[in-house]
Amino acid sequence: MNLDTILQKAINAQPLTYNEIMFLLTLNKEADYTRVFAAAREVRAKHFQDKVFLYGFIYFSTYCKNNCSFCYYRMTNSESPRYRKSIGETVRIAGELAESGVHLIDLTMGEDPLFHNPDGYNELTRLVREVKENSDLPVMVSPGLVPAGSLYELKQAGADWYALYQETHNQNLYKKLRLQQEYEHRMSAKLLAKRLGFFIEEGILLGVGEDFTDIATSILTMQNLGVHQARVMSLVPQRGTPLAGQSPPPQLKELLSIAVMRLALGNVLIPASLDIEGITGLKKRLEAGANVVTSIIPPRTGLAGVSQSSLDIEAGFRTASGVTRVLTELGLKRASLQEYQDWLLAQKPEPHQKGGVVNESRHYWRTAAGN
Repeated sequence: MNLDTILQKAINAQPLTYNEIMFLLTLNKEADYTRVFAAAREVRAKHFQDKVFLYGFIYFSTYCKNNCSFCYYRMTNSESPRYRKSIGETVRIAGELAESGVHLIDLTMGEDPLFHNPDGYNELTRLVREVKENSDLPVMVSPGLVPAGSLYELKQAGADWYALYQETHNQNLYKKLRLQQEYEHRMSAKLLAKRLGFFIEEGILLGVGEDFTDIATSILTMQNLGVHQARVMSLVPQRGTPLAGQSPPPQLKELLSIAVMRLALGNVLIPASLDIEGITGLKKRLEAGANVVTSIIPPRTGLAGVSQSSLDIEAGFRTASGVTRVLTELGLKRASLQEYQDWLLAQKPEPHQKGGVVNESRHYWRTAAGN
C-alpha cells in the first residue's frame, strides 16, 4: 500500500477498496495524519468549495421505550432529564433557529411511547407539517423506527430527511448496543425511506468495542446504501447506563474516521457535531473534512443534547453566530440557504410509488413497527 497513491485515488473520485480504507484507518504517524486531513479537505473543496451547512437541533422528547446500552435517555435510566415539548413550543423554537441562519431543522426524539402509536404518529406528522410551514426550511426527522405508512405520511407532510443510525454494522456488536432491536429492521427502514424519496443519514459510534475492521465495514456499507449524510461520533459515557465506566475513544480516532469517510464517500454531507466537545472541538472536525455543523441549540429553550445534555448550550456557544466565528477562522463560510437547497436538488432521490414500496415492505411494516 502506498499512501500517496491512495490519497490521489480519493482526490480523483476513484472508489477506495476495503484494504485501502483499512490502511488509512491504521496509520500511526503524525505526518501521515496531516496528509490524510489535507487530502480530505481537498476532496471537500472539490465538491463544496469553502461552504459549510448548519443544522438546528430540537430534541423535542427525551422519553424512550428502548434500553440502548450507550444512551443517557434509555428507558430505565432514572438519572436523565425527561421532557416533552408541545407542538407550539417546537414550532416557535424552529422559527428562532430559522431566523438565526441554520439551513435545516432536525426534529429528534427518543422512541417516546406517546408518539409511537397510531394516534401519536399522526401528531408527529402534524408536528413536521407545522414546522415545515412555519420555518420554511428543510426538515430532518429522527423519530426512531416508525411504520412504513407513517414514513409515507411524514414524507407527504414535508419531511426531507430520515435519520436512523445503526451505530455499528458488526451485528454481534449491534446486539450489545441496541438491545432487543432487530438489525435488519432498522436497515430495512432506511432503504424504505430512500425509496419513498427521503434523503437518508446513517451513523456509527466509536468507543463501544469496535475495531478498525468494523469502521471500514461501516464506511463501505454507507457507500453501498447510497447515504446522503454519514456521521461518526465518539462515545460519551453516560451515568446510569451499562457503558458508564467505559473510557471514551481517543479524539484522533474520530477525526481520522471523518477524514477517511470524506476520502471514501466524496460528495456526501459529513457532520462535525457540537454534541461531543462543544465549540472547542469544532475546528479539528472541520479540518478533518466535515462540512456540516450539527446540534446547534439555542439557549433558554430547555432543550438538551444527546451525548452532552447541557454542554455550551446556556452559554450561547452552540448557536449559528458562535459557529460562524469558527468558520471564519478556518477560511470557511456559512453557506446560503439557496446553496444548501441547490445541493439537495442535485442529489434528490427519486421516490417510488407508495403502493409498490409498501407492498414490498410488508414484512418490515408488520414485524418491525407493529403496524
